[in-house]
Amino acid sequence: MHSSSSPPRKRRSRIFWMPAFAGMTMIVLCVGGLLGARVIAQQAAEDPPERQTPAEEPQAPAGEAFDFFSDQPITEGVVELAPPKSAWMTVGGPLALMAFFFVQMFFYWWMVPFQVSKVDVNLHDLPTGVKRGIAMALLLFGIAFCFGASEIWYQLRLHGSAEAYFEQMSLGKLIAFTHAHLFGFTTSFFIIGIPFSLQFNHLWQYQWIFPVGLAASLTDVISWWGIKYGAPSFEWVSMFCGVLFSVSYLWMLIGLERVLLFPEVIWVSDKDHEARLAEREKQRRALDDAARYREGDL
Repeated sequence: MHSSSSPPRKRRSRIFWMPAFAGMTMIVLCVGGLLGARVIAQQAAEDPPERQTPAEEPQAPAGEAFDFFSDQPITEGVVELAPPKSAWMTVGGPLALMAFFFVQMFFYWWMVPFQVSKVDVNLHDLPTGVKRGIAMALLLFGIAFCFGASEIWYQLRLHGSAEAYFEQMSLGKLIAFTHAHLFGFTTSFFIIGIPFSLQFNHLWQYQWIFPVGLAASLTDVISWWGIKYGAPSFEWVSMFCGVLFSVSYLWMLIGLERVLLFPEVIWVSDKDHEARLAEREKQRRALDDAARYREGDL
């Protein structure tokens, strides 16, 4: 007979194979990313883009007349159009990238299930200097976020579309662009997501905002490569992920600034809203009682 404390067979099998599967998946992704980055870097170093200027274009001999009625084929000035891309790339590629976003969410939902945190952090109880510093840092991150949004608007007006913008971007610049944004997204979400998740650790819905924003940022960066080397339809994925991580980022930023700069504002989402409302009601009653007794009433 099995003891009552031993887990069921299926549960035990999941306990053993899920960490191994997760570890192997992470190793494969890391190795694949490193090999891919190495191949891209080698290609960028060995095959620099050819510079095309008007001076390098073939010039027709001066004075040469063109006979419109001749049967000779036209060999100069002919532009060869690229064949249209298949639906596997224009439709299947963006759909696969969107599926990658949801696979990320499912993976971390499965591997890190929600549980009530034993660490209870309330930003109202932090030292004054810490609260002031966090509020200032969040404000600077918000300003940086606005400048990033204005850069998108500027580049779209300058080049006309995201496709034209990434088409003129060299491979080396796209590599540096990806490197900078991955670090920037990770740092900004890490700094703002941790205090937000600690402050609202009692709400399981709020525990999704931090990872959803990070997953959308990663998917957005991958979509840039799809726009340049795949199809313009990847721009829809970039737009969706841009809106998603912008909403999640601003939600966390506004929520933290409200907690730090406007502590008198009480929302239902606050973990101590009932105690604070009771304290506020107690103070109001004390003021009402004090107003009843004026000088000379006794």
